[in-house]
Amino acid sequence: MTPALTRRGRVAGVVGLVAAASALAAGGRALDAIVIPVAIALAAGYVQVSRVDVPAVRHVTPPDGFVGETREVRLEFGPEAARDGDASGPSFLADVRVQVDAGLEGPTAPIRASVGTEPVSYAVAYRERGERTLGPVDLTVTDVFGLFERELVVDETDAVTVYPPRDPVPTRFRRELYAADAVDVSRRREEFDRLREYTRGDAVRDVHWATTAKRDEIVVKEFAAETARNRVTIAGGTEVRGGEELSGFGPEDRSASAAAADELARATASLALALLDDGVPVDVRLPGGRVSAAPGGRGRREVLELAARTGPGAVTDDEADVTIVADADGARFRAGDRSVSFADLRREAEGERTTGDDAERRRADDAADGREVASP
Repeated sequence: MTPALTRRGRVAGVVGLVAAASALAAGGRALDAIVIPVAIALAAGYVQVSRVDVPAVRHVTPPDGFVGETREVRLEFGPEAARDGDASGPSFLADVRVQVDAGLEGPTAPIRASVGTEPVSYAVAYRERGERTLGPVDLTVTDVFGLFERELVVDETDAVTVYPPRDPVPTRFRRELYAADAVDVSRRREEFDRLREYTRGDAVRDVHWATTAKRDEIVVKEFAAETARNRVTIAGGTEVRGGEELSGFGPEDRSASAAAADELARATASLALALLDDGVPVDVRLPGGRVSAAPGGRGRREVLELAARTGPGAVTDDEADVTIVADADGARFRAGDRSVSFADLRREAEGERTTGDDAERRRADDAADGREVASP
């Protein structure tokens, strides 16, 4: 796109023309005072803007995360971003606008930056699960006087995976899905095996803070299994009445089938992660695929990535230990001849958490008063 005059540039041009007319009427004596500086500024601004090339851009993407989280993204321009290591031209002033996927919420106003000399950072909010795109980048280039502008588009994109929200699942329901001996093992955790580097998805409770404080990286504890655990199979699908529409799930109306898939992903991820935290391996079978996950960071990531990308579809395994069926209004868990809504399980889990917090506060108060309290 060729350079165009900005509002300031148009004003400067009008001032220059009026000054030139006045100078000619007065015999040319005022040319040096106004007309020549304005003409030089306009010529310099045009040349400066017209010589700008599309810069190299690299997204420094944030980690994958859950719906509702906000992360920071950094854009690097020029030599830092060029894959061949060569500079992409001189630095210049520009308003930076980043296009983001509909499932993300990015900056609403342009970011003024000196492209080529400094990175640009902006916040992005995760609104909907799935693989979401960052970019392309629109640049409005201006000269140092702000007289000319030029639009450039940097067709560079990157992606981030947004996981469905995770909700608590009550202990009672989880324990009914696997054997009693596995419950005892999971409550005692496992025998300590070694320390290793943190990987995305590891539980915070496994961080070894003493070693982490001595290093520049997070270190977690890894445990060795004391006994074999029963594997729990989870199968999920959606049921939606044909032609039903549902609004209010984002910037545009979304179909009921998409809303049902979101409910399915949320319920499946919540149950599977809770079982993995208990030390129980899971087989997860959804319309978007299937995974066999073991406790640990890798297993958690596999479950979350499947839940992030799954869509609507029928249940693929009628012999699973627990079947999750979702529609636009929520999800239900079916285990044997029992059926319970996910909303009821959430309320029960919240009650467990509140009771546990109250008990902890009572123990703390009793300890502060110097009284001995028997453990439950």
